[in-house]
Amino acid sequence: MAIAVRGSRSGGSGGVGAGIRSFFSYRIFISAIFSLLFIVTVSVLFSSRPPTTHHHSSLPSGANVYVHRTFLALNSDPLRTRLDLIYKQANDHITLVKAYAAYAMRLKLEISRQLKMFDDLAKNFSDLNSKPSYKSSLFETNGNVDEDVLGQFEKEVKDRVKFARSLVAESKENYDNQLKIQKLKDTIFSVSELLGKAKKNGALASSIAAKSIPKSLHCLAMRLVEERVAHPEKYKEELPKAEFEDTSLYHYAVFSDNVIAVSVVVRSVVNNAEEPWKHVFHVVTDRMNVAAMKVWFRMRPVEGGAHLEVKAVEDYSILDSSYVPVLRRIESAKMQRFSPEKTMENATKDGSNLKLKNPVSTSMLNHLRFYLPEMYPKLHKILLLDDDVVVQKDLTGLWKIDLAGKVNGAVETCFGSFHRFSQYLNFSHPLIKERFNPKGCAWAFGMNIFDLDAWRREKCTEMYHEWQNLNEDQTLWLLDTLPAGLITFYSLTKSLDKSWHVLGLGYNPSISMDEINNAAVIHYNGNMKPWLDIAMNQYKNLWTKYVDNDMEFVQMCNFGV
Repeated sequence: MAIAVRGSRSGGSGGVGAGIRSFFSYRIFISAIFSLLFIVTVSVLFSSRPPTTHHHSSLPSGANVYVHRTFLALNSDPLRTRLDLIYKQANDHITLVKAYAAYAMRLKLEISRQLKMFDDLAKNFSDLNSKPSYKSSLFETNGNVDEDVLGQFEKEVKDRVKFARSLVAESKENYDNQLKIQKLKDTIFSVSELLGKAKKNGALASSIAAKSIPKSLHCLAMRLVEERVAHPEKYKEELPKAEFEDTSLYHYAVFSDNVIAVSVVVRSVVNNAEEPWKHVFHVVTDRMNVAAMKVWFRMRPVEGGAHLEVKAVEDYSILDSSYVPVLRRIESAKMQRFSPEKTMENATKDGSNLKLKNPVSTSMLNHLRFYLPEMYPKLHKILLLDDDVVVQKDLTGLWKIDLAGKVNGAVETCFGSFHRFSQYLNFSHPLIKERFNPKGCAWAFGMNIFDLDAWRREKCTEMYHEWQNLNEDQTLWLLDTLPAGLITFYSLTKSLDKSWHVLGLGYNPSISMDEINNAAVIHYNGNMKPWLDIAMNQYKNLWTKYVDNDMEFVQMCNFGV
């Protein structure tokens, strides 16, 4: 038993000692392992650390990144971080300055001083890095940064930054305003372009509307012709009256293919005449409308005992192409309709050929005014009225005006530099330049009192033919009646008081009503004729009050007046 006890004691104490020795041996082993790992790691880090540079361009990857960055932070120069920040600030302001310089060039500002300052400032920022003292001490060294040099560099950068900010602040508002102005100019230019196109389109549409025959007018002419066909016995030709050649009466010439317009002219004259029975109207129209015109005045005889004859252009045998140069040209222009290619080719070359397409210019009715002495050989004086006029007063005073040997009595239309001869004739042509004064005052066709005896004496028709032959190629003036009239009656026109004839009711909305009310004759010259839908409303009632609304065909054709 004693052996057992001893053996258990000695065995117990030996086990404890062995355990303690085993524990300490294990700790020493673990410590040795960690120490070895630490030494290996440190040796690896120090052996693989690259030389310190300004840009630190290569960094390791993998498990050693964090440790590597830690050692970089411990071993880097803190002044180099400050240098990087200063360098970045300088570059940012270089970019800002260049942006404002580009802005100034884009806006085309007349502030060369500021533009030069921006350019110099950007250059100074860039040149600052190239200074030898900074270049060698700050940017091309691998060692530590000199704090004094860095401070000097920082001061210069801050001075330039301060100046750049003040310059930008000073210019910003101006540039913003200039940019807004430039955008506004661009907008105005764009709107102006659109306005120009709209005006051209409007003028074209207005011209088309003016030259087209309204449905109501076409309806009226057809109804009148239908009436003649249905009742031929009521509309037999009448013999000429002695009054048509009576020189003691007041004679009017009205040339038109518009039935209702002629009726308004005649009614307005008669209604305002003190002695309507002394007034004689010579109406000339084309072959297509002569029947309608005759039926109208047979159905609605002129009031007050006034006298009226209706004839066609073809009734005057003297007016043929062998005698009338313009008629030859008109026939030639009509022939162009059978050659569309040639017409379009000429129209694209210049705008002059567009004039030939104007029905007014290519109608002989518009040129009859130059043949009044031949058409009415026994008359001494005659008053020419356009079909777009309205008479508001008695006109007999016109026959009493002494024209002092002149042929034409008309109202002048010039004011300032407007409506001078230079606007109607080609003064680059030597014939025009030698014979006429470019500052000569133009006058109006539409209400003209003509002394036919003086006309015959001065041989005005022969003069008209001479100039028309010279203008065969339209180099002196375009095909129109006013330039031809200015030439034919040059120095043979007496100026009348402007109250006799007020123009512009077909295009000018600004004519004063006092001027209109005081006028003896108002003229709807222009595209906005009173019988069209495009007529100006403020003037239309002055014309519509003379429309014969009791005439059944006027009501049937819905004139809307």
